[in-house]
Amino acid sequence: MGRPLSQVIAALQRRQQRIETRRQELGQEVEGLRELRKIAGKGQTDIATALKIKQPSVSKIEKQADMYLSTLRSYVEAIGGELELIVRLPERPAVRIYRLGDALGRTSRVLRDTRRRRRLAESP
Repeated sequence: MGRPLSQVIAALQRRQQRIETRRQELGQEVEGLRELRKIAGKGQTDIATALKIKQPSVSKIEKQADMYLSTLRSYVEAIGGELELIVRLPERPAVRIYRLGDALGRTSRVLRDTRRRRRLAESP
């Protein structure tokens, strides 16, 4: 014997809710650095200036499938963001690593330059 119509409708409504939740999650994801830069309202020349590199180098970074975390962090900072690294281990809560380079005693070129400009601006 089949299920009552009310059960079928309830199951479909739950499925529809899961689909909508996933659609919203996907809407928060970006395909790559180029799309992220556009969302931030920046051009490649803006990023090149912030990173003190040439525009074609920015294009190359955006096309890379693999890069150093420091390069990614500098790029994200150049568009006005902050990179976070989240580590998920089995049966453990997620661990967020902030400022990986700072933990090693290094900072990105963009951050160093920003700090240097602030010091110079504050000096008499």
